[in-house]
Amino acid sequence: MSTVDETLIKAETLKALLVARAVGQQPDGEEYVRLRSELMKDHLAKTRLPRFIKHCRTIPEFWAFIQPQFASYRERQRFLAEEFDPLLTKLEEASLNPAIDSSSEILSAVDSVHIQEAWQKAMDRRVTDPEGAVTMARTLLETVCKHVLDKGEIAYADDCDLPKLYRLVAERLNLAPSQHTDQILKRIFGSCSSVVEGLGALRNRVSDAHGPGKFHVKPEPRHAALAVNLAGSMASFLIETLDVVSNAASS
Repeated sequence: MSTVDETLIKAETLKALLVARAVGQQPDGEEYVRLRSELMKDHLAKTRLPRFIKHCRTIPEFWAFIQPQFASYRERQRFLAEEFDPLLTKLEEASLNPAIDSSSEILSAVDSVHIQEAWQKAMDRRVTDPEGAVTMARTLLETVCKHVLDKGEIAYADDCDLPKLYRLVAERLNLAPSQHTDQILKRIFGSCSSVVEGLGALRNRVSDAHGPGKFHVKPEPRHAALAVNLAGSMASFLIETLDVVSNAASS
């Protein structure tokens, strides 16, 4: 069972405990405390937990919160369903897309708020705002490239475009095709460069970064999902490679 599947089960169990108490039953209070603590530490769950969870540390505190707000069981059940829906929807989506889950785990741990925000915005906009998602996919890669270069104290121009930034990063992390003699590695790293350049070009063509012209192409959610998935995979690969290179240099 994957990590995200385990988190989904925890979230559903937590919801079930609260529903039980909301309709007059006496659920396991210790299990509630344990699940609440674990979910508040989980990178996928913590930002989408219902706000009242953060303030209700025990089942009795939840009862003191919910009992005076809603007189009927049905109202309480409806409230809990609405409050948990964003979290459960997100976890179900991640469960069906392991690549997204893997990228989220890596990028959420980076010591850069800008990277975390760019990734989250790209994820959130895939369906509702495909053009914005494409823009954020490109922004994510640009931000990760600058993060890598800043860590290595490598200078770059303020107006340096994404392909140029990536070339500097590739050389810094030994990912440039010219740095390898093995033909398979050269081909793979050349493909990585093509992906980055393609995302930059896609952003210029179909995103909301520029005013639409007469022949503006509007991306669909599937196009946005592809752009975000590719950007997430490349970004997490660069972050992992940076860690390997940094650890090797310090050992």
